[in-house]
Amino acid sequence: MTIRTLTTAALAAGALVLAAGGAATASTHSTSTSGSTASTAVEPTPINDADMKAKSVTMGGASVLPTTRTIPHWYGQMKDPSNGVTYGYNMVGADPHTCSGPACDVTVEVDVTPIKVNIAGRTFDGTSVVQPTLDSPQFAANDYGYTPNATAAGAFPSLPAFVRGAGGALSQNDAGQQLQLQDATMRAQFDKTGASPYHLKLHPNLLPAVTINVPKNQGILRVSGRGVVFADVNISWWSGQINNLEQSADPTHLPLYLTDDVMLHSGKSLTDCCVIGYHGTIAAGNRLGNGKSQGNAAVQTFAWASYVSPGLYSRANGGTDWALQDIHAISHEIAEWADDPFVNNGVEPWLTPTAPQYGCTSVLETGDPVVGIGFAQGTNTFRQGPNPNGTQSADGAYHPEDEALFPWFLRLPPNAAGSEPTQSGSGGRYTLMGDLNPFPGFRQPATGC
Repeated sequence: MTIRTLTTAALAAGALVLAAGGAATASTHSTSTSGSTASTAVEPTPINDADMKAKSVTMGGASVLPTTRTIPHWYGQMKDPSNGVTYGYNMVGADPHTCSGPACDVTVEVDVTPIKVNIAGRTFDGTSVVQPTLDSPQFAANDYGYTPNATAAGAFPSLPAFVRGAGGALSQNDAGQQLQLQDATMRAQFDKTGASPYHLKLHPNLLPAVTINVPKNQGILRVSGRGVVFADVNISWWSGQINNLEQSADPTHLPLYLTDDVMLHSGKSLTDCCVIGYHGTIAAGNRLGNGKSQGNAAVQTFAWASYVSPGLYSRANGGTDWALQDIHAISHEIAEWADDPFVNNGVEPWLTPTAPQYGCTSVLETGDPVVGIGFAQGTNTFRQGPNPNGTQSADGAYHPEDEALFPWFLRLPPNAAGSEPTQSGSGGRYTLMGDLNPFPGFRQPATGC
């Protein structure tokens, strides 16, 4: 198995794309309802590790509208010195270059909707992972000065790869600060650490659970090489269900749809697995007409991600894909939402050997280049026992994903990166982990095609 095919790109033809200015539709043979029961149980289909390719996608996109009916965000421009092109971009929170005092401290309300998924006689209950998620670094405060473990290259590109390695200093300038994960990421990205008043905080609101019943022709059960059973659902059909939930969402909040071990296949084949999360935007459009928005139309951002059980991807004893468990997918999607909320931030095409499946891609999606690379943070007491086959993948920690930072995409030189200095003092860092990221491609700006 390899996870180097996590794709953050628009869905291919035939899949649901939520486009600006209109609502997308999908088959809705099973609507989102509460209190439903599962169908007759069937045995899960084994899947080889080599066929399990963890993916993430973006859904739709929208131009920024002259509206207050969306999440707090700011617009900036930066010239890429490698090609002389000035790129515009939108990010969540306050503008770190112009804000001052209390205006730099932004809190976004996150409406967490757990989803119970009934498929093939089993229930994957999103309510069971709500508390572990709320207790995780995504929402709970931690000290990012140090991590006990971080991803090591292993035998990359051969196996084992992306294994557990030694930790060390993480954010030397924010050591001693109690921060949420995304707050720590944004502060490092713009070197607003230490006593800086700059913050991007997330306040979770737990909404009632919803139930989704998956028809027989839209998904199956799969089982990993370590015996972890998971759901494998058609992405187009699933996205129709999420789109239905979006109709009642608050555009000034971030809706987070939370599932437990629910994966999606993105092609016609069930073996085209597995999408573990996506984020996106639904725009009402800048119109007068029947919408009568008067130029203040709602722009709804959102994210769906699965909590991933130890042993689904992660091999035993810190082996291959060690960090791809618990909140890895959740941290990926929220970080990408913060840096590209409207799914329209373009950059010069980039290429990295850690994610060769993209070829040349021009999206500013912070998790894609570093998919599967992560670090240990906080104490996790949820599902820390052996895998179903008796091996042990859990190690008592949460595993946030590393994130590629803005200066990596914009090819800014180390002495002008504008991010927190690396642990070695070699200049601004290009990923959250800085020198702890083991791959040379992240000690320098992105390379093109």
